[in-house]
Amino acid sequence: MMHRAARIEDWLHFKRERHARKRGYLPTVIPYAGYGSTEWVRILCRVLLAKPAKPGSKQARRHWHADRREAGIRGWHSFTSVPVNDVTVTIEINGFSHRVQADRGGVVDTVIPVTLTPGWQMARLHTDDTAAPVEAPLFIVAPTVRRGILSDVDDTVMVTTLPRPLLAAWNTFVLDEHARVPTPGMAVLLDRLAAVNEGAPMIYLSTGAWNVAPTLTRFLNRNLYPSGALLLTDWGPTHDRWFRSGQDHKRANLRRLAQEFPEIRWILFGDDGQHDEAIYSEFQRDFADNVEAVAIRQLSPSQAVLAGRRAKDAAPAPRDPRWVYGPDGSALARQLADRALI
Repeated sequence: MMHRAARIEDWLHFKRERHARKRGYLPTVIPYAGYGSTEWVRILCRVLLAKPAKPGSKQARRHWHADRREAGIRGWHSFTSVPVNDVTVTIEINGFSHRVQADRGGVVDTVIPVTLTPGWQMARLHTDDTAAPVEAPLFIVAPTVRRGILSDVDDTVMVTTLPRPLLAAWNTFVLDEHARVPTPGMAVLLDRLAAVNEGAPMIYLSTGAWNVAPTLTRFLNRNLYPSGALLLTDWGPTHDRWFRSGQDHKRANLRRLAQEFPEIRWILFGDDGQHDEAIYSEFQRDFADNVEAVAIRQLSPSQAVLAGRRAKDAAPAPRDPRWVYGPDGSALARQLADRALI
């Protein structure tokens, strides 16, 4: 049976959706970057209810001026949207159409068999009620690629102190997105790795909710991080538990990537604030041939405390030459250069 919390959440979604539709709100597809091989693609998007902008209105003009719209955006706006439950989404790609069902949170995460050439491609997504299709970027990995890059987000590419509950709420719901701080040197390091490893997939794996995907995408673009797919999760109850496990989300996606790209060796980026070291160690144990290197950003003593860990509780560095540690991107880059990885 479905968990009681999930049934309550579904009831609330139903009430909010019915109220929003009465006010003229229509399904809107929010596309996310996906990835795939030359034989399949993983499509990611979410369907929310939004009020359509009238032609010539202020809202419509802002739609065409994204820079103005982004000014002063706060995280809580992304959590007030209404997901559409079990809606059908049409995916048009390479001349073919596929109809898939979104989950109870409006999220589509599906694999489509299709033949595509390597590099960035596009899929067009829409629902039966959508006025116009939207485009979802897809990075297609060539069969000859042998290296990939995967990075955690919170406290790795972005200084968030996210694990601390009160600070997490402040950063997510209150703080202006332009006040989020990039980790020094990390954008340059990831960009160098992407340039050296041409055609390598770039994956950002986070325990954050899909609600913040547009905010994270703008943050990464604004701070010149290389483009890549975001793998986030859907907060809230599941069919059998109160809350989803962020650690299980990371483990499952790492294993999935190893199975989808068995020939690729990954350079993994994380931090020592919470569970990245343990998760990456498990992944290396189970998929040793799929790990090229592990780069762990070391939090300062104050950052470690804010992240919910005392500095003295830090896990000892694994005795493995593939693991490197440093406080910022510059320190990690020097060690990766010593290993001829950049």
